[in-house]
Amino acid sequence: MKLKDNEVVLSGRDGKIHIKRNRHGIPEIKGETLADLTFGLGWVHACDRQLQMLLSRILLQGKAAEHLKGDPTLIEIDKYMRRMNFLPDPESEIARLKPDHRRQLDAYAAGCNLYLSENKPVHEFRLLGYTPEPWHIRDSMLIVKIFGFLGLADSQGTMEKFLVQMIQHGVPQEKLKEIFPYLTEEIDYELIGKVKLDPPLVPEAVKWLRVLPVMTASNNWAVSGTRTASGKPILCGDPHLEVNRLPAVWQEIVMRLPGNTMTGVTIPGVPGLILGRTATIAWSATYAFMDMLDYRIEHCRDGKYRRADGWKDFKVRREVVNVKKGKPVTLDVYENEHGILEGDPTKEGYYLVLSWSAKAGCGANDFDTIFSLPGAKNVREAMGLFKQIDAAAMNWVVADKDGNIGYQMSGRQFARAPGVSGMLPLPGWESTFDPAGFADKNGLPSQYNPEEGVIVTANQDLNYLGTSHPINLPMGRYRAERIRQRLLEGGKLTVNDMKDMHFDLYSRQAERFMKILKPLIPDTENGILLRQWDLRYNPDSKGAMLFESCYRSLLNIVFGDHGFGREVIQYALTETSVFHDYYENFDNLLVRDTSAWFDGKSREDLYRQAIAEGLKVPAARYGETRKFMLAHLLFGGQMPRFLGYDYGPIELPGSCATIPQGQMFKVAGRTTTFCPSYRFISDFSEEGIHTTLAGGPTDRRFSKWYVNDMKNWLEGNYKILK
Repeated sequence: MKLKDNEVVLSGRDGKIHIKRNRHGIPEIKGETLADLTFGLGWVHACDRQLQMLLSRILLQGKAAEHLKGDPTLIEIDKYMRRMNFLPDPESEIARLKPDHRRQLDAYAAGCNLYLSENKPVHEFRLLGYTPEPWHIRDSMLIVKIFGFLGLADSQGTMEKFLVQMIQHGVPQEKLKEIFPYLTEEIDYELIGKVKLDPPLVPEAVKWLRVLPVMTASNNWAVSGTRTASGKPILCGDPHLEVNRLPAVWQEIVMRLPGNTMTGVTIPGVPGLILGRTATIAWSATYAFMDMLDYRIEHCRDGKYRRADGWKDFKVRREVVNVKKGKPVTLDVYENEHGILEGDPTKEGYYLVLSWSAKAGCGANDFDTIFSLPGAKNVREAMGLFKQIDAAAMNWVVADKDGNIGYQMSGRQFARAPGVSGMLPLPGWESTFDPAGFADKNGLPSQYNPEEGVIVTANQDLNYLGTSHPINLPMGRYRAERIRQRLLEGGKLTVNDMKDMHFDLYSRQAERFMKILKPLIPDTENGILLRQWDLRYNPDSKGAMLFESCYRSLLNIVFGDHGFGREVIQYALTETSVFHDYYENFDNLLVRDTSAWFDGKSREDLYRQAIAEGLKVPAARYGETRKFMLAHLLFGGQMPRFLGYDYGPIELPGSCATIPQGQMFKVAGRTTTFCPSYRFISDFSEEGIHTTLAGGPTDRRFSKWYVNDMKNWLEGNYKILK
């Protein structure tokens, strides 16, 4: 049996489970207990998103070369996943689950397996000759763990390695501390200069990571009833993920219990709402930019690492990657008390060891939150649940029917030694630098019913709201400033105001720079276009395109010509997320009157040079430079366009600094994007939520529900889920 336009009735442990699509194609599940709803959700995910959830599992297990295709690309991604070993302790975490939550995870797996046992695999798997194995609760745990790492913790690691490269290029400490204000340590140039950086994944392997849920930035905000026309709180969320993929990361769902309806989005493979609303609360999340990674430098030789009392043996974990129609590949992974070695210790040298604070002992608490949220009665209860999450560092904003609003950061943070910022790799043989366990979660940033009646998070620095100071590399504050400006500028706010804000393309970053640029812009044709620009990143804007050209020229001049070469900057701009995640670190320096990076030149001279370079390009519509396709997870770019596996091209509005963030760049040769993948608004004077999704409910290409919400997402037409 499959879910089309029919009603499906399943037998749950506690009664009948009814599943039917609403007029938007979104599955609605009705049951008597949470365990039965979870059983139904597992069945729905296996029906609507089987390709997505099973591909995710195959990749995370490091079995892509075994089950999909035995080519070098998939062998490379399998080696990466095996080396990282994201869930090293599944049995101990399963044992820590509360009995009710274990039952719900078992029910979810049973629902998945019921569908898989009664239906053939999706046609993509049949073409590959892959027969799915039964779903297990550890598979769900693995997906939750990876959601806290890819795009989140690993973006911090990318920037820390870029810092190592800057040091190895001889960039002076004075210059580096201007960019990184949270960098407290004295830099040991001699030691860091000896470090051999492990090369990243090859581009062909990186492209497979798009299958996995990757959150890179987001907005959320809550407004108390004192500022709304209805007198009730309004909560808004728009998680920014990679959207150039089909299906969307999210699947919308409605789940009905007697006396409680849960509406929002799920991640296929995970049994519960990630963002959404119940009868009593609504919540959304942004990435917190908590530093959950530490690097140590190890001096290695003959397979050992150095300590004061001699050379120690690494623990060696041997992984065997099976290859379809090929010979198995053996991988030796070297680990010590600090983490996983990035290099070959049999060759003498200095290598990095990666430690992730959520590596082990995480999972049970995260599911405790997922399964307890539907029963949370108010903001205070929800904040307590969010605080216990370990693997995912998130900013959770929540509102309730009683009129309260709140904010709570989640995530597990190293308790570092005094004076250790966490940004520099430090010698592993010096125990004084070792973290002392984990920071007290009661010190994490939080806020409850602020006097001004507004809470906004957009990946900005929120250390001031706590005592543990978990952020040392925040994203820019421009989006948060613009949201707050719109919320506080006067008048009683409505749902329509929130919709307008979701599509507000005005840039506070451009406003900041244009104050300096405007007097220096020449009276040329391009100069006039730039000077008259309204600071909005509309697809038809030529001014937006010219500003971006001048801004990139400024980065090349200041950090390339006066730093470590334009080729390095171009690589960082086009092949990494460094300038796309941490742009304000560089912006704060560029707007200074003087800086060590200016090498004795005036700021105005540097800006004039950047304007002259930036305005040389032919003016074009901003949207012409921002076209992309939404590509099918498996067949993207490989099938004739008329078959409809891919969608587009579409033009991406917005920038890094607009409320609807619109970023488009390459990572290891593969085009990626991040922008609002899902928009939702919850007004507690109403029973439903207003939503748009970049995609549709199902990953079945020939279903009418494959991309049925795309037009709404592009045009800002919201559906209402009651």
